[in-house]
Amino acid sequence: MTKKLRILITGFGPFPGAPYNPTMPLVTRLAALRRPALDDIAITTHIFHVTYTTVDRELPQILDKHRPHALLMFGLAARTPYLRIETRARNAITTIWPDADGTRVRKGTISGTADALAFGPHMHKLLRAAQATGIDARASRDAGSYLCNYLSWRAIEATHDNGGPKLAAFIHVPPLARDGTAARRGSGIALEHLVDAGEAMLLELVKAARQATRT
Repeated sequence: MTKKLRILITGFGPFPGAPYNPTMPLVTRLAALRRPALDDIAITTHIFHVTYTTVDRELPQILDKHRPHALLMFGLAARTPYLRIETRARNAITTIWPDADGTRVRKGTISGTADALAFGPHMHKLLRAAQATGIDARASRDAGSYLCNYLSWRAIEATHDNGGPKLAAFIHVPPLARDGTAARRGSGIALEHLVDAGEAMLLELVKAARQATRT
């Protein structure tokens, strides 16, 4: 096992209503960054198929394999024209919209009795880092009730496990055109803007993870 600080960056594939998911090229671009501040960082990536069974199966597998100190997760918010920095996951799951395999769940909650699980104060630092790049980024207390929220909940749960990641973060991105330009009726945000903001948030998460591993 490498002694480097380990960061796992994840995205999602396409899903019903969103045949193109810009988190896939975004994750690829972030993993390819070459910066002095990342020289001693081990970055791994993963793209989830948009199903509940995939998250339940693959998240524990990749956490066990890579033992990341922090997770930086991205998802698509198809109706939001700005960057959403999620501050918590809700104990809610949609019974209406099927996942990418057509599965609908019958229970409207994820687990336990808590109404929500918070990511932590580091999310406000990620928000400020993103905003400093000039992108329209805003804090959000509602990650929805689909797979993005579900992954967020499971990731926060993992941060409470012995040996699990110290920190997790989830970011919702707006839709893009397939060529990486801004969506026709979108906010003017293009892939290059997401990469700039993603890099800023990644560097901020690295700082927070370093601090968390020392405590």
